[in-house]
Formats: sequence, structure tokens, C-alpha cells
Amino acid sequence: MITHGIHFVASSVDEGTEALRSLKERYGQCSLEEARIIVALGGDGFMLQTLHQVIDRKLPVYGMKIGKVGFLMNRFVEKDLDQRLQEARRVELHPLKMEVATEAGTTVSAIAINEVSLLRQTNQAAHIRVLVNGTVRVEELVCDGVLVATAAGSTAYNSSVRGPILPLGTDAMALTPISPFRPRRWSGAILPGNSSVRFEIKDHHKRPVSATADAFEVRKILSVDVRYDTESRIELLFDPDHSLEERILNEQFL
Repeated sequence: MITHGIHFVASSVDEGTEALRSLKERYGQCSLEEARIIVALGGDGFMLQTLHQVIDRKLPVYGMKIGKVGFLMNRFVEKDLDQRLQEARRVELHPLKMEVATEAGTTVSAIAINEVSLLRQTNQAAHIRVLVNGTVRVEELVCDGVLVATAAGSTAYNSSVRGPILPLGTDAMALTPISPFRPRRWSGAILPGNSSVRFEIKDHHKRPVSATADAFEVRKILSVDVRYDTESRIELLFDPDHSLEERILNEQFL
């Protein structure tokens, strides 16, 4: 039975704490070490946090929405959870890998499920050189920032700064400027999934820039390299009538 392989986790809001208690009483709680499925209770932010924490365990994660934003979550219903998990559709995703060189001389690596974003740290615009597969594509991007998004993350921050929404399963990444000033007409690019993107910060002492992989931030950076991490895999579970593919498609008609 699936019930004996479930490990429940929940956000710290009151609704999440109560839902966690109730589901544990109803279905039991398997230890994380022995779990076969993780059920996450919360919103998209908590789901991303959970995925980062368990990515090395390679366990499927089924989310139920408790919170304001639940793009990655299923409806919260307590009953028939065994059946829902058995019938759920599996979606496999690969995250982005970010490698950052800092002013302090360190190198920092992190994984991003939604996006890697660079943002100016002060009131002065960032000046960033953009390279794709070792070729300079934008010599000097004057902007508030720039990001690289996965297909799953293309409906998040990427979409809010007018980046393209990528259908799930697309072997591509979105490269999107944030409030660009020069080049004025450059709106970004859709890149093949095997691309490598490099950002080099120009005049970094005067115009400092930070880099974030989802919620993980590195400040005062010199350069950032981004590519898909094909060795890492994330498996999400969705109810058949509430698929991630359909949600991403619907976002393009809002």
C-alpha cells in the first residue's frame, strides 16, 4: 500500500500545521529515510523549498495547496489520498545549475528549479555582458537584471517580466532581460536546452550585482554560468485532471 511510504511535510502557517496533523492521523507518517513518496502541504514557495531539500533523494513529490499561490500544487482533499497518488501523472524536470564567481575570490554553485536571476544591488543600472556557448551575444546589457528560466519556471518571474512561456517538455530555456535600457529592442531569447549561458559583470565595483538560484542568493558577483543539470532529476505528481502541462498552456491565454 502507498500509505506506508508517505512522508508528509507542511508549511508553518496555521492551516498547514492543522492539515499535517490531520493527514498524519489518517494515513500515518513514514520516515524520510524509508519514504517512497513525499506529500508537501503549502504553496509554490514551500514546494520549491521542499524540492530543494529532497532533490538528492530522487523521491516523487505530490503537492496539495495550502496558501495563496499553488501553480505546482494539487487541490487539498484529505480523503482517498491513496487512490489519488496511484492515479497521479508523473512529470520529470531537470533544474538549472548556477556557478558564480565572486569578488571575494570564491566559487559558489547552486541549483534552480524555476530560474537563475541577476539583479542590480544599488540604484545604478547593471552593465552585463551576455555570452551563449562562448559567443558574445550582447556586449553590454544595461538593465535592472537578467534571468534564465526553465520551462516549469517560465510562468513565474520570467513571465512577469514579459519573458516567453515555454510548454512543459520543451528542451529549451528562456533568457530574459529585466527592465532593459540598452539594447532597447532586445527582448531576450529562447535557447536550446543544451546551451550554456555566461554573464560577466562590467564595472562590478561601481555597479554591484547579485545572483539568485530560486531563493538562494550570492552578492557582489563577477560572473555567472548557467546550464541545465541533466544529472539531477525532479519528479512531480499531479492529478490527471489538473496537469502542469495544462496549467502552463492556460497561462498563455490569460
